[in-house]
Amino acid sequence: MSTASKMAEYLQAYLETGFFMGSALVACAGEVIFHQSYGMANLEHGVLNTSQTKFRIASLTKPFTAAAVLKLQEQGLLDVRHSISAYVPNYPNGEQITIHHLLTNTAGIPNFTSFPDAEKKQPLKVTLDELISWFSDKPLHFVPGERYRPTNSGYVLLAKIIEVASGQSYADYLRQHILEPANMLNSGYDQQELVLPHRASGYLLTEAGYRNPPFWDMSQPSGAGGMYSTTEDLYKWDQALYTDAVLNEHSRNIMFSPLVRVGSSEPKEYCGYGWSIDTHYGRDRQMWYGAIHGFRAILSRYPSEKAVVIALSNVGDVSIERIENDLAAILFNEPYRMPTPPQAINLDSAVYEAYVGEYSGAYEFAPKYNLIITTESKRIFMNFTGEDRMEIFPASSTQFFLKVLDLQLTFKVDETGKASNVIIHQNGRDSVATRMN
Repeated sequence: MSTASKMAEYLQAYLETGFFMGSALVACAGEVIFHQSYGMANLEHGVLNTSQTKFRIASLTKPFTAAAVLKLQEQGLLDVRHSISAYVPNYPNGEQITIHHLLTNTAGIPNFTSFPDAEKKQPLKVTLDELISWFSDKPLHFVPGERYRPTNSGYVLLAKIIEVASGQSYADYLRQHILEPANMLNSGYDQQELVLPHRASGYLLTEAGYRNPPFWDMSQPSGAGGMYSTTEDLYKWDQALYTDAVLNEHSRNIMFSPLVRVGSSEPKEYCGYGWSIDTHYGRDRQMWYGAIHGFRAILSRYPSEKAVVIALSNVGDVSIERIENDLAAILFNEPYRMPTPPQAINLDSAVYEAYVGEYSGAYEFAPKYNLIITTESKRIFMNFTGEDRMEIFPASSTQFFLKVLDLQLTFKVDETGKASNVIIHQNGRDSVATRMN
């Protein structure tokens, strides 16, 4: 079976799980070897996803924002070493925070999309200054430059700095100086008020089928996550980053430099300007991904091979990092696991009692979480503190899955007969939560 056929088989299998609809493109050495679309761009009107479908790309916006900053530096309109107080004069502690800190997620600014009132505010249309006011009065998590912690707030500030330095709106500067030079004519800053041909609708999976996600006004994601694009355009972006079409060689080298170590785990991962820099399958990789209501996006570059993996989904529950991982595995002849619709087994509900309880865990650079496992009427449920509970289903006596989210759980039972911890499998990564009671 050819490489392209294996990729097609893999994504068709993912489509059948219900967690994925979208488009994917894989290229190597300047040649597109796979480019296909799956499922519906709009379920209400029966519109298929195609290579021209425009998806929200969420945090995959950040590399474009970083490129815009570097372009302004090339034009002599800013310097990444400058403090942000030169561009946002009244920002608290602005003299301590540099543009470099914002670009590398080392400013210590709290993430406004994680605030307790964030969900309540999402439907509101706001100006960039109003958005900044939501987090500007919050204390810094740490002294700028001390460590890495990702925050959407920093890239919102970068959008403001781009506007001040250029005298243009963020969207206009991006289009004129980044997108058009790369010939990305089907990409831009998303505004729900505008009629946008070939726009995909985003969906979430429920036990009753797909539903529309909660509304989020697109004035809020800003330079952290407000763009839309297509697989074709993102491939043009990848190719442009090997040339001087958008940025000169010096700027590109800065963008992809391993500037800040991300965490302490192995293998080593670094942050560049808008990109994650690491090694995957023994190859250098430059990658970023995004998640926004009803959408997931990822682009990973393997520069030594001039290879790229691009995947865009308009189902917001998919493990997009797993898709990238497995498509890259197929490309490089590495092992991978086919996605399969999980099948629930019959299990004595008495087993559930060993798992009932509260567990505490944390993802690196994310807030700690509490996971609560309950049982009722011979069924078992999970919920994170403050969130709705969801039923989980047994794939074995210790392994469980959700029908509404691409997430699995594995319980570890100790000598007392109770689970001592639970491993959460999601997005190709594992997080261990330890029993609290």
